[in-house]
Amino acid sequence: MILTTTSLVEGRRVEHYLGIVFGEAIVGANIFRDLFASIRDIVGGRSGAYEAELRRARELALEELAENARRLGADAVLGIDVDYEVLGQGNSMLMVTASGTAVKLAP
Repeated sequence: MILTTTSLVEGRRVEHYLGIVFGEAIVGANIFRDLFASIRDIVGGRSGAYEAELRRARELALEELAENARRLGADAVLGIDVDYEVLGQGNSMLMVTASGTAVKLAP
């Protein structure tokens, strides 16, 4: 499965547009509380623990997007957009959404 933020795959022609696909991941952000409790994780203004949790949520959203595209018979998703939000009481949840257009490429 080719996943790209571009509107085309160089050297390949889109044979069929199969529709918009989405992937979402919502993870508990207890990490926010843990971050402030252990400042030692923050180096130079960056938090390795927070970055790892963000990376995990993004990967989950993209995996779900790819799986939804596979179900449609796609072999690529074009124009992928990834958005991030914090939500819940006290911003206790992290939501990552990914969307794009599932396509079948010509051989």
